[in-house]
Amino acid sequence: MFTRRNGNFRFFHFFTGRPMNTPDWITRSVSILRSPEKAASKKAPAPAERAQAATKSGAGAGAVRSTRERLAATLRQKEEALSPRVLRRTLEELKAIVDPQVSEVEGGRRAMGVAGWYAHASLDERRDMWLLMSEQFVADAAKVKLAQTQFAAAVGTPDEAVAEVRYRRATVSPRRRLLQRFSAFPEGFRFLVNLRADLLPHLKADKRLQALDVEMEYMFSTWFDVGFLDLRRISWDSPASLIEKLIKYEAVHDIKSWADVKNRLDSDRRCYGFFHPRMPDEPLIFVEVALIDDMAASIEPLLDESAAPADLKKATTAIFYSISNTQTGLRGVSFGDSLIKRVVETLHEEFPRLKNFATLSPIPGFRSWLGKNAAHLLAQLDEKELTLLGRAVGFEPPTAQHFLTAADNALALSEKSAVRRVLLHCAAQYLGRELDDGKPLDPVARFHLGNGARVERINWAGDPSPKGLKQSCGLMVNYLYDLKRLDKHRALLAQGKIPVSGAIEDLYI
Repeated sequence: MFTRRNGNFRFFHFFTGRPMNTPDWITRSVSILRSPEKAASKKAPAPAERAQAATKSGAGAGAVRSTRERLAATLRQKEEALSPRVLRRTLEELKAIVDPQVSEVEGGRRAMGVAGWYAHASLDERRDMWLLMSEQFVADAAKVKLAQTQFAAAVGTPDEAVAEVRYRRATVSPRRRLLQRFSAFPEGFRFLVNLRADLLPHLKADKRLQALDVEMEYMFSTWFDVGFLDLRRISWDSPASLIEKLIKYEAVHDIKSWADVKNRLDSDRRCYGFFHPRMPDEPLIFVEVALIDDMAASIEPLLDESAAPADLKKATTAIFYSISNTQTGLRGVSFGDSLIKRVVETLHEEFPRLKNFATLSPIPGFRSWLGKNAAHLLAQLDEKELTLLGRAVGFEPPTAQHFLTAADNALALSEKSAVRRVLLHCAAQYLGRELDDGKPLDPVARFHLGNGARVERINWAGDPSPKGLKQSCGLMVNYLYDLKRLDKHRALLAQGKIPVSGAIEDLYI
């Protein structure tokens, strides 16, 4: 039970009557209701699967109940983690966080107590809290409707601005205030980012969670605005804990050893990351850069631990060869374009001789796309090219499967191979012409081209690793950041035209 005194909630153990603090109260309340059957339920279908099954079956005895229905009920159904009684108490705890009569400090303290419970809760119990936050902290529909009507009536009158402000305020949900209170305690930002990372895999199956997700993405876009972020260099002299996170979060080219990471932080390399003041020991995104005298065509020399450092006095080119986002919970919040701009400015200051800024990038979607479109692409080849391809694969006329089988053995192909030539044609087609809703189809291309780069060069056997062969038949691509033409390239892309070099145009089918 709980009582309220001087605007603060005090919780008491049901049997002893002794007062309990917030974390203890929540933990005790939930643990009382756990049972052997609850432990066994871990083998039951996941929450997302249950929600999906309920959606397919529609209303009925097996349908998942809304939190409104569960809060009004007495008994828990088998698929529900928290009983109606504990669910009601959890809701009261969440409401207590946003109590208008308590200070920001007290609200943050109460939020910290709930976060403590969440840290030890099962996935099913966490999901119940997400649902409460998503379904029970919504804007007042009647107030929104009234404010909307008043705003519509005021358009074109001197009262329009005031009516618009009232309408905007009416549409702000209490959920936003709840998130603000969670952000107030020291580890609040990290807690919310991790909470969203937990939630994201369940969005597709349970649409009830979308309101919470959209609210969090909106708040994160404000809290993690690049104006609030610090650009810091990560070097071999950085704390070991930070270097370990570099190893952990590297998403493009796996770091295999301490010798590997030392090579990437050597004198001819630079590594920079964006950090938020509230998460000072956690890079949000980082980029690895090689300083060399020419545009890199292969990742192997850059990752060669035995290679001597390049002569920085001769370095004219900065190669961005790995960019990794580290926080799944910040999906939808863009840092990359600002990171590259800031890094270019920083490198220019340190190395005035640098003239060229380019990437050596993977083509992660190419092989999958090729498998779906090979037949269509072969149909566009002229008769001579098709004949040469047939001879190369040992079957005339060549089928898509014959071509794909040969392409999957790309490293064995000679420089004059027709299979190699056609594969390069297809890669140019994929990178330079394939769009999805007006944007480049490949995710890495979408990122760099959206920042104003252009497709510069396709590199054969650029990444001969098993991962590189699987995702792009070993091909890699250079995106060139021509600092004088970034705006021009963005304008072309906005018109549905992918900016490419003459060398790429020559490869089109």
